[in-house]
Amino acid sequence: MLSGALWSALALLGLGACGNKIGDSCTTSIDCSIEGSRACDISQPGGYCTVQGCDRTSCPDEAICVRFFPSMYLTKPCDPKTEDFGSDDCAADELCLESGLCAPRASERRYCALSCSDGGDCRDGYDCRLVGERGSSSLDPKAIGRAKFCAPRG
Repeated sequence: MLSGALWSALALLGLGACGNKIGDSCTTSIDCSIEGSRACDISQPGGYCTVQGCDRTSCPDEAICVRFFPSMYLTKPCDPKTEDFGSDDCAADELCLESGLCAPRASERRYCALSCSDGGDCRDGYDCRLVGERGSSSLDPKAIGRAKFCAPRG
């Protein structure tokens, strides 16, 4: 027969194995996954559980892979509707974002972000934002202007 302390320890281990879902608050990556499959982005308010360097298939069901480009590099305008059809507003090493700005491909960072349909799906301090806004993009062209993710307010 197992003692009460042993049962408590096993219960805690079982709960810890679940980990937090994408978008949950955290202070260290252990808060997100004890297996190391998720990271805590402490640059986000309250921390943000994520998968770094994602692709179309590496995010869990509750999340989407979002490409981010730092705003400090988004200064040159472009037309995303004509960029691939002879209009070369962006340099060869740049991508024309849906927001109409050229972004250096080398500045791209990818993270799994919590999917949402409205602000009520996001935790306090976060808004439900369309992919394609504010330096974000998607690997899936069908997601742009349709898919939404939880991002810090402001």
